[in-house]
Amino acid sequence: MNIREKFDLLGIDNAPGQESLQKNVALDLRGEKLAGAPVDFSHGDVDAHKPTPGSLGVFVEGFLEGGSQAYTPYRGKKNILEQVAADLAAFTGAPVDAASELILTPGTQGALFLAMGANVMPGDKVAIVEPDYFANRKMVEFFGGEMVPIQMNYKSVKVGSGIDTAALEKAFADGVRVFLFSNPNNPVGCVYSFDEICTIAALAKKYDVTLIVDELYSRQVYPGVEYTHLRAMKEIPENLSSIIGPSKTESLSGYRLGVAYGTAEIIERMEKLQAIMALRCSGYNQAVFKTWFHEPEGWMAARVAEHNRIRDDILAVIAEVPGVSARPTDGGSYLFVEIPELEVSLHQFIRIVRELAGVTLTPGTEFGPQFLHQFRINFSQDHDKAVAAMKRVFEVMDRYRK
Repeated sequence: MNIREKFDLLGIDNAPGQESLQKNVALDLRGEKLAGAPVDFSHGDVDAHKPTPGSLGVFVEGFLEGGSQAYTPYRGKKNILEQVAADLAAFTGAPVDAASELILTPGTQGALFLAMGANVMPGDKVAIVEPDYFANRKMVEFFGGEMVPIQMNYKSVKVGSGIDTAALEKAFADGVRVFLFSNPNNPVGCVYSFDEICTIAALAKKYDVTLIVDELYSRQVYPGVEYTHLRAMKEIPENLSSIIGPSKTESLSGYRLGVAYGTAEIIERMEKLQAIMALRCSGYNQAVFKTWFHEPEGWMAARVAEHNRIRDDILAVIAEVPGVSARPTDGGSYLFVEIPELEVSLHQFIRIVRELAGVTLTPGTEFGPQFLHQFRINFSQDHDKAVAAMKRVFEVMDRYRK
């Protein structure tokens, strides 16, 4: 593989946030454009859901602190690391050593890149879930790993993810070195059951597999759903890295704040990689971590309830459309919507909807090549605009039914 081929595998045309930069192509546009406020479902709307109260104030305090906040050690400033470690220990139910088991990163995407770079060597077999976060497969390819997809039969179960644990054990037995997955899952929004997490942890320990667990949405879990932090299990593998941050539920994405915590040796390797990639999580921005897990009383519960309402009302719209379905989200802000076969391809439909309805969707193929009849939405939007936008999507879709 040459350098051009390597980077061709990292195509970004359909990646969330990039859709508006696509080149114009001829489209089979049927009917008139539908009036309504534009909605970009590829990411959350931080104007509709404001950042954590006080985040700007602590950022300014960090800025005014000057050099000691601007040029922190690569892992992060000591007092902030200590606060984050204590908060994560309380949240997950497992201790976190601030000095050896924790690193602050430029966003959770940065944490994911560092974790993969610190654990994957060329030729290593790396198991990923399908469907799962769009960047996972691209990082496996970038670092020269051999991708081993594990199917998540999410439509066949109402509790848990439906991950094929038999296939996962076979993959581990056949030499997989690293297993990467998100919980809650992105794009489906399902939360892995206690039994599934127990099984994954036990299998990883048995076969000496490194686990990278993306828990970005673990604070946004809906009523009646039980969440299990793998790190808090009695039996965990020797090599484990968990990833989390305040960018989604807390709407702090603009500050690019991420955290990785886990096995000390992995965190040390991540520090060395960060030193040549970005040096540190932006120094002034690190100060904003002081608001994380310290929101005003009732703020987080209200934020989750607000998203629960948006989810339910969009699901009600979906339920009225023949041939369309989506599993209710257990945690996070995503729905993975399945649609019937159309007279145009999925990617053409995505562009048509943007043109005729003013709505941006993410094609299912970003989460696995077989998802040709699905799209993902991030419903962290203005409630009324989001519901109206989904109605327009299906009105346009009906023009292209087979």
